[in-house]
Amino acid sequence: MRYEGAVYRPPSEAGSLIVQLTIGCARNTCTFCSMYKEKKFRVRDLDEVIEDFYIAKRYYTFGVRRLFLADGDALVVKTEDLLYILNKANELFGETLERITMYGAPKDVLLKSDEELKALKDAGLYMVYIGAESGDDEVLKEVKKGATAEEISEAVKKLKKAGILVSMTLISGLGGRKRKVEHALNSARLVTESKPDYVGFLTLMVEEGTEMLDKLRRGEMELLTPPEVLNELKMFIENVDSEGTVFRSNHASNYLSLGGTFNRDKEELLEIINRTIEKRNYKPEYWRGL
Repeated sequence: MRYEGAVYRPPSEAGSLIVQLTIGCARNTCTFCSMYKEKKFRVRDLDEVIEDFYIAKRYYTFGVRRLFLADGDALVVKTEDLLYILNKANELFGETLERITMYGAPKDVLLKSDEELKALKDAGLYMVYIGAESGDDEVLKEVKKGATAEEISEAVKKLKKAGILVSMTLISGLGGRKRKVEHALNSARLVTESKPDYVGFLTLMVEEGTEMLDKLRRGEMELLTPPEVLNELKMFIENVDSEGTVFRSNHASNYLSLGGTFNRDKEELLEIINRTIEKRNYKPEYWRGL
């Protein structure tokens, strides 16, 4: 396969064929993110994307089951071009192809009509990963997310209305000490209102080359300690009400791996968090990574 620069994908796409439909991120403004800083955003020539499909078809002799369209927000691509790519993927990979997924920024979703999203669903778009990061508008503004909590909620609902599954990502500790309560409570409110199919938590790790690191060095933000991170996550779980949403906090950045389904497993999740805080049994800092 042909790739430009570092390629990122959600943990659940570890076994997927990854093809870059876009290079980089269309917005690339988030203060905590270093992933696409070295790339200038563009949509790849569609013929190049199709060529990658043919390369994969020759290489994966047993067929392709899952396809993830990278980079940062492939949903920004014009609907007619997305439909062309989706239909070509189904044509080439045939009956073995079970799902096609991609990242999508909230405003990418909101800019598409209900009819466009339904057409994408019918063409095989199975799930969209939305990086909400927080449900607190102050945190979202501070990290330059480019969307409000209300816009994120509406985007999730719009995708679900079209029959497209939604996996939402939130980041523990993103508001620092100053906004840890608001970040937890408003993130719980966001999930309660929008009810995504999946919610995954990462834990903030501040990387070189980001605006957030500069802010930390100036003393304008304080990171949470491991027990503070877990107490923030505990507050989120205590206040969320999203029956059937699959919850995961098992990313390499997390101090504690958790998994369950809301609301069924809330008490068990809280018990694990309390026990971990009591025993101080956190993942060592040197084991964490992005």
